[in-house]
Amino acid sequence: MTHRDDHHHHDHDHDHDHSHLAEVELRVRALESILVEKGLIDPAALDLIVETYETKIGPRNGARVVARAWSDPAFRARLYRDATAAIAELGFAGRQGEHMVALENTPARHNIVVCTLCSCYPWPVLGLPPVWYKSAPYRSRVVIDPRGVLRDFGVELPATTEIRVWDSTAELRYLVIPMRPSGTEGWSEARLADLVTRDSMIGTGLAMTPAGLAHKEAST
Repeated sequence: MTHRDDHHHHDHDHDHDHSHLAEVELRVRALESILVEKGLIDPAALDLIVETYETKIGPRNGARVVARAWSDPAFRARLYRDATAAIAELGFAGRQGEHMVALENTPARHNIVVCTLCSCYPWPVLGLPPVWYKSAPYRSRVVIDPRGVLRDFGVELPATTEIRVWDSTAELRYLVIPMRPSGTEGWSEARLADLVTRDSMIGTGLAMTPAGLAHKEAST
C-alpha cells in the first residue's frame, strides 16, 4: 500500500524560497568559476569538501538525533511531539530547519521524503542534499512508484508495509527515524549513531545492521 501525503504548502512562499535559492546557487557557481579560472581553488578539492558535508558532517547531526530517539524514550516522545524543539536540544537549528517533523518508520509503515518542486531539505540535520534528491527523475517517480525507487536503492519491503511519501516544502521539512536494528541492545548513543545513514533518514534506505557496520569498519 502506498500513500502520498499532500500538505498543499507549495504556494507563493515556497516559490519565493525556490527562487531565492536558485539565485544564490547561480551566484555561488559564478564565484566558483572565477576562483577556478584565477587558480585560487582546486575543483577537485572543492568537490571533496562538498562531498564531505553532503555525506559525512551533515548527516552525523541527524544520526545523533536518531540515536538519542532510539535510546531515550523521553526524548523520543518530545521529538514526535515537537521535532524542531527536540532537535534544537542537541544544538541543531537554523535556516532550512525551522519547522521540522519527525516520521517514525515501523514494520507497518515506511516513510520516504521528497520535494516535488525543488529541493527543500533539512540542512541542520542532514547537511547538503544529495544530487539524486534534487533530480527530476527522483522527484517525479517517487510519488508514483515509491516501491520501485526503493528497489533502486536496494530496499525491498514486505507487500504489507504501507509506504507514505511526504512532500517537503519551504514551511515544513521531515526527518525519517528508521527502525532500530535488532542486536543493538545496550549500545551507546555514539555506537548507535554509526548505524544511521543519510539515506535512512530520507527514507530511501534502512539503518545498517551490526553485521553491516562491522563489515564497513573492516573494509575501511
